[in-house]
Amino acid sequence: MLMPVSSYLALGAILFCVGLYGVLTKRNAVMVLFSIELMLNAANINLVAFSKYGLYANQTGQVFTLFTITVAAAEAAVGIAILFALYRNRSTAEADRFQSLKG
Repeated sequence: MLMPVSSYLALGAILFCVGLYGVLTKRNAVMVLFSIELMLNAANINLVAFSKYGLYANQTGQVFTLFTITVAAAEAAVGIAILFALYRNRSTAEADRFQSLKG
C-alpha cells in the first residue's frame, strides 16, 4: 500500500511552516537554529518524495538530501559554536541582544 505524494508534500509544508513560525517569532537563538533545522528537514522530505514519485524515479533527490544533511550538520556545528562564544561574552542567548556584533 503506497501513500500518495500529496501526503509527503503536506507533511513537508506543515513542518516548513512550523519552522518558519519559529524563526520569525522566537527570541532565543538556539530555538531559531532548531527552527532552521526543521525547515531543512521539511525540504529533505520533499526531495525524497519527488525522488520516489517523480516523473523519472531515481536517486537524485536522495543524493541532494545527503548533501543537505551534511550542510545542515555543518551549519548546526558552526551556529552552536558562535552561540557559545556569544553567550560567554554577553551571558544571554536572546537573538535581540546580538544585533551589534562589535566587541
